[in-house]
Amino acid sequence: MRRLFAGLAVGTFLLSTAACGSSDDSDPSGKAASSGGTTTVELGLIPIVDVAPVYLGQKKGFYEKHGLKLAISTAQGGAAIVPGVVSGQFQFGFSNVTSLMVARSNNVPVKAVANGIASTGLRGKDFNALMVKKGSAIKSPKELEGKKVAINTLKNINETAVRAAVRTAGGDPDKVKFVELAFDQMPAALDQGQVDAVSVVEPAAATVRSQGGVEIASPLIDVAPDLTVALYFTSQQYLQKNPDVVKKFQEATAESLAYADAHPDEVRAIVTTYTKIPAAVLEQVTLPKWPAEPNRASIEALAKLGQEDGLLKSAPDLDKLLP
Repeated sequence: MRRLFAGLAVGTFLLSTAACGSSDDSDPSGKAASSGGTTTVELGLIPIVDVAPVYLGQKKGFYEKHGLKLAISTAQGGAAIVPGVVSGQFQFGFSNVTSLMVARSNNVPVKAVANGIASTGLRGKDFNALMVKKGSAIKSPKELEGKKVAINTLKNINETAVRAAVRTAGGDPDKVKFVELAFDQMPAALDQGQVDAVSVVEPAAATVRSQGGVEIASPLIDVAPDLTVALYFTSQQYLQKNPDVVKKFQEATAESLAYADAHPDEVRAIVTTYTKIPAAVLEQVTLPKWPAEPNRASIEALAKLGQEDGLLKSAPDLDKLLP
């Protein structure tokens, strides 16, 4: 696999890659390779529970059935995957909704093609949690003022969600010190006292719980009930040139989402193939929802908060972004 590290700044994209596996060479033209009736497409993912349906769909042959072969690369967050898709290195990617709205509001031509993941909508039983270490004096998000809080990438959905949780608890989110840290590094950083709290998703959230970590908020739910958290997307250019491939990806992904939602035990098993989570910890993992369609009302609420917090310079055109 090739690991991508990139930053997404206002109007600026810096991209660098390091080869560390056997996926196909990048395709600057944005055209996926075809062989024997099967099209190979590069897909940028984050190694978290959210993307389990894709790995499961790949194993079950859903993508192959639709004439696709996935060459998967991983990144720390959706903000890093966006430049790869826009540049043509990836044909498709997985990203949190905020990063896609930031791109769209800066006239970066990204287009969501399939739903990704949604919050469970249940406080204390979501796949994302704002957590502190065992014995911490912090009991409420309000007490995070002046504290270090780890999120996977700055200016993304997790920053908006933590800000919403702090604001809901009566605190000032502008006083929170956000630290960028990969999800799989958060449990150790929290345990060692490098940060005061983490906004973490599964399977890392289960690892934090296994260390005695305590949840103080379900931040995604403070944004909106049943929040659409992430989407699978492509570039507008690739969609225009390859509508047939995009349709195949949409159909295979929809089938994968539905299968994952109905087979939680198989989801847990597939997670062990692309993360290092121990089997004992895996049992504690809270699975998200994988609905067929995004919840537009929740995305509109997320966009409003993004503007209020300065993550979005202007309101994104959701008609151009959403499937």
